[in-house]
Amino acid sequence: MYLHLGQDVIVHTDSILGIYDMDTATWSKHTRAFMSAMERSGNVVPLFEDLPKSCILCEEGGVPTLYLSQLSTATLLKRSGQTIPE
Repeated sequence: MYLHLGQDVIVHTDSILGIYDMDTATWSKHTRAFMSAMERSGNVVPLFEDLPKSCILCEEGGVPTLYLSQLSTATLLKRSGQTIPE
């Protein structure tokens, strides 16, 4: 199955390692350091016009890629057809 992340980018759901809300994910200094390292290595793909609402960490062919999307985590969850386990 595939998931549309916005701006005509589609990824295979098997490659998704995590989907994170930008409002809460960037609180941690470790997360900010990880995102900076990904950006320095050229593995960040911006998919937003104003501000990103979510980041999607994928691994395709052994290469990690961080997509910054204008779509919320709730919208991405609905598009994936998955549910949150209780």
